[in-house]
Amino acid sequence: MKKIIVLLGITLSLVFNLNAQIDTKAKAILNELSKKYRTYTIIKTDFSFTLDNPQAKIKETQQGSLIIKASSNKYKVVMTDQELFSDGKSQWTYLKENKEVQVTDLDNNADGINPAKIFTIYEKGYKYLYVGESKIGAKTYQIIDLSPLDITKTIFKIRLTIDKTAKQISNAVIFDKSGNKYTYNIKSLTPNFKVSENVFAFDAKKYPGVEVVDLR
Repeated sequence: MKKIIVLLGITLSLVFNLNAQIDTKAKAILNELSKKYRTYTIIKTDFSFTLDNPQAKIKETQQGSLIIKASSNKYKVVMTDQELFSDGKSQWTYLKENKEVQVTDLDNNADGINPAKIFTIYEKGYKYLYVGESKIGAKTYQIIDLSPLDITKTIFKIRLTIDKTAKQISNAVIFDKSGNKYTYNIKSLTPNFKVSENVFAFDAKKYPGVEVVDLR
């Protein structure tokens, strides 16, 4: 999970000073982003995910989907090789190739990114810097770099690309100290998605033949 998500890595380092931490333009953009996302109850998004490490000669792309419940730690992530579920207390990691599900307590203090916080990750524990604007076709995007306040974290930079008009994240690139770069391209976003609460917990009945390994 830490290798993929959070959904759902950070490595091209910038030098952040005190002004970067209180960058007023970046703060204003992120505040607008938070204001919009917090009007949603449940968000469903389809995305593509690319892991790139030139030094290790690794470049892999997967397609995925994410459902998160706002203001909670509940989520479901579906990707090519695995699925992740969280009911806010426990996390199930379904490894498709191994036909195995690992159950663990949800660790909100883990070094990785909590998928439930992917759209509001910048709200706590990061300083931020407005980089500029980029125009692609008819759309204008605002670019903001995040840097963790805790320099011991594996992740050391996140670059957000934000649709200026829609006020939505369209792309997130995460860099980590091992040289991995994780790119998430948001292909679609459905706010206030209608779904049962049951979707956030693994149901063994729907996965016959899958071994459940409880590590709690």
